[in-house]
Amino acid sequence: MSALTPATPRLVLADRVFPRTRVFDVVLVVAGAALTALLAQVVVPLYPVPVTGQTLAVLLVGATLGVARGASSLALYAVLGLAGLPVFAPQDDGSHLTGMLALATPSFGYILGFIPAAALVGWASERTWDRGFLKALVTFAGGSLVVFAFGLPWLAAVLGTDLATTLDYGLWPFLIGGAIKAVIAAALLPLAWWGAGKLAAARDAE
Repeated sequence: MSALTPATPRLVLADRVFPRTRVFDVVLVVAGAALTALLAQVVVPLYPVPVTGQTLAVLLVGATLGVARGASSLALYAVLGLAGLPVFAPQDDGSHLTGMLALATPSFGYILGFIPAAALVGWASERTWDRGFLKALVTFAGGSLVVFAFGLPWLAAVLGTDLATTLDYGLWPFLIGGAIKAVIAAALLPLAWWGAGKLAAARDAE
């Protein structure tokens, strides 16, 4: 039993594919942070917060790993960026802000929001909400809202904007993209469960 797993673990997608051991817990947490860093490099420049693939990674990591490992993975992602690794979304010139410079950006609140968002999605997935399209869509929409709940106040504090400007900068431009990401994730997870079931059946038949 790993320190990252609950006393009575609930099955999530990762547990259908990999044995639940301390080693695999660590590997999966690192892999989730790496996926988020990779999709962070998929950027559509926009002031003051760019559109990136990070939220899609957050939804997939939380759903696949569950509460503890999902939140740990996104916490690791934030720590790696603050420690100086170029894992956050690049600036317009291709450079990466890290450490205290990243803390001062309007977008860092969204990064903080990734952690509870992954936890919420993971909690729902541990209760099988990721196995059908409609429940998964509700789950991922909820996770996306958590990101905004952290990101918008941070943006307002950094830029000193009023409510209307904060929403113009940090919410309205992202709603369509967020909805698309939630639909993609909601479509992928039931399909992934189907594939994992096939693999497990083939493995058991050997």
